[in-house]
Amino acid sequence: MPLKILYEDATLLVLDKPAGLPIEKAQVLLEQRPSQKELGAERRCGIVHRLDKDTSGVLLVAKTKELFSFLQQQFKERRVEKKYICLVVGNVKEDKGIIETLLGRSPQDRRKQKAYLPEHAQTKNGREAVTLYRVLKRFPQYTLLEITPKTGRKHQIRAHMVWKSHPIAGDKLYGFKNQPIPEGLNRQFLHASYLKIPLPNGITKEFSSELPKDLQEVLQRIESQ
Repeated sequence: MPLKILYEDATLLVLDKPAGLPIEKAQVLLEQRPSQKELGAERRCGIVHRLDKDTSGVLLVAKTKELFSFLQQQFKERRVEKKYICLVVGNVKEDKGIIETLLGRSPQDRRKQKAYLPEHAQTKNGREAVTLYRVLKRFPQYTLLEITPKTGRKHQIRAHMVWKSHPIAGDKLYGFKNQPIPEGLNRQFLHASYLKIPLPNGITKEFSSELPKDLQEVLQRIESQ
């Protein structure tokens, strides 16, 4: 699978990750690049953050250990701004909102994360999770959202939208039983569209990824119905 590059310099690589590519496979492909081999074993590529296998979009890769550590610290200190586009099932009534919960492993299915209000928490391992959302467009059965996660928990957006009773369209793990699926959608409708991060030289970089063709076609079919 060819890697689509959004940006590259001596220490940083920004990928437009396609859906269906696991992070582990992306790591292997990166380390096999001729330019990376020339740097030697001490300067292996390091993927700085994660996207689920079937989530597409902006993915940061550090070419040096120094930049890898620096960028991870920016994520830890919440100095990174990320935006996602997703299509959820149902009509989200509010034009915008914020979801604030704890997030921990689901006791019913250990593959999943579950959201809890702090006063109702059933796990000692729950961690703070904050997600902002705003409506981009409404359809009869679906709502198109822009999502801005303020924390970076595993499956945060997917778990938070289920907690709001609006699972992401096409999400086979978190979706409700018998929920509608748009025609032609073969994966979860979730795309990492934007990322903004400070770099060691004091410059802040912004990276954007257009909605992939498969998701654009899904929206076109919905609009034509």
